[in-house]
Amino acid sequence: IASHMRPFVDGVQGLPRMVRDLSRRLEKQVKFQIVGQSTLVDRDILKKLEAPLTHIIRNAVDHGIESLEDRQASGKPVEGNIRLEAFHRGGMLAISVSDDGKGIDPNFIRQHIVDRNLASSETAAQLTEAEIIEFLFLSGFSTTDQVTEISGRGVGLDIAKSMVQEVGGTIRAVSQLGNGTSFHFQLPLTLSVVRTLIVTISDEPYAFPLARVDRIVKLDKSEIYVVEGRQYFTKDGQNIGLIAAHDILDLPETLPDSDALCVVVISDQSNAYGLFVDEFLGERDLVVRPLDPRLGKVRDISASALMDDGSPVLILDVSDLVRTIDNMLNTGQLRPVDVNKAPSKKGSDAKGTLGKHKRILVVDDSITVREMTRKLLQNRGYDVDVAVNGMDAWTAIRSNSYDLIVSDIDMPRMNGIELVKQIKAHPKFQVIPVIIVSYRDRDDDRIQGMEAGANYYLTKSSFHDDTLINAIIDLIGR
Repeated sequence: IASHMRPFVDGVQGLPRMVRDLSRRLEKQVKFQIVGQSTLVDRDILKKLEAPLTHIIRNAVDHGIESLEDRQASGKPVEGNIRLEAFHRGGMLAISVSDDGKGIDPNFIRQHIVDRNLASSETAAQLTEAEIIEFLFLSGFSTTDQVTEISGRGVGLDIAKSMVQEVGGTIRAVSQLGNGTSFHFQLPLTLSVVRTLIVTISDEPYAFPLARVDRIVKLDKSEIYVVEGRQYFTKDGQNIGLIAAHDILDLPETLPDSDALCVVVISDQSNAYGLFVDEFLGERDLVVRPLDPRLGKVRDISASALMDDGSPVLILDVSDLVRTIDNMLNTGQLRPVDVNKAPSKKGSDAKGTLGKHKRILVVDDSITVREMTRKLLQNRGYDVDVAVNGMDAWTAIRSNSYDLIVSDIDMPRMNGIELVKQIKAHPKFQVIPVIIVSYRDRDDDRIQGMEAGANYYLTKSSFHDDTLINAIIDLIGR
């Protein structure tokens, strides 16, 4: 990790000259100061910071710092100040850009919001200054129609926000009319290791990036109230919607096992939600493993990692979670947390006693694909074992009884095609149906898989709809 870190100054060396050149062209006097030049920053984050920092500082020189005449008229020193600072705080990287310019007039922004039909005049009048400032981060939002050579139309803060959200951080702006504006970034120290809050949801571990957790609370059931069919609780004067995490992730229902609910509060710029989870397991530093590209973008999941005991855990994408919650609320898909039922049993007992579950073996050398497939099938009530390659799977098949095999193709030691041939050539196991799930969607591969004896040949897109589940139901039932 240390080899992946660079001094902050490495990524901002061109800024002093840019400020100096712009100041001369605009006939302004600007003192530019960089504090924390030796602060270590992940080199990937440092590279991503270049564009948003350049835009913010360019805007500060062009729009923030007043002309010499205006500064003198307002009793300010003729020399304006822009300060860029980087430091570590609370296990995070904090970066601030501040100027002592004219600041942002909230009433001007408020009127611009109404003129752009982004809110009614009544709604805009009720917005706080902090809420007004957040509109600056909307895509395409600009307070000027004048295009300047220096900073265009002022559009670009949406890019800064997108970059920050991409790496799991936050950005906020603070402005005081007549006294200047500051932008505050909070970013992870590294993209390789992330500090997380580990929880269980439907008896499975999940990780929230700690930087995106507003707070955790032990919520007494008596604190929950209902407004228009939705559950809320109040903390520090803020009304927070209560949502069951298992409902968002489409996992089996779990119920509170005491009078206190474990709740993780997450938010975006406008909405805050409290996610009810089974329990808090504590904070952990996790080495981030990107999801297998064959999965494409997995909703609500950003990456995977391994726990201390080697077991896999999925890292939740908080921005995606908030979007999913918004969409499900708008379409009426969310159910209230049932705080009155008896608690559900843990583990496999929670599935009920309706009989023996169908048993499936998932074979894939990618831990993320194995884990995603396992969770998908377990959520549908199947018992699932996993194997890391064809040889491992063949050993498991000879030692256990399976109703179905789901296998990848490209694996070390024994690939999926060889495994299917082995199964279909054995008099005892040839009746076991096999589904091949591959990232390759070529006719030659499909023909090869079917000729080997596979019952279905599916591609990675089956993870995002019901194709895989429907194929399984067709072969072995529910």
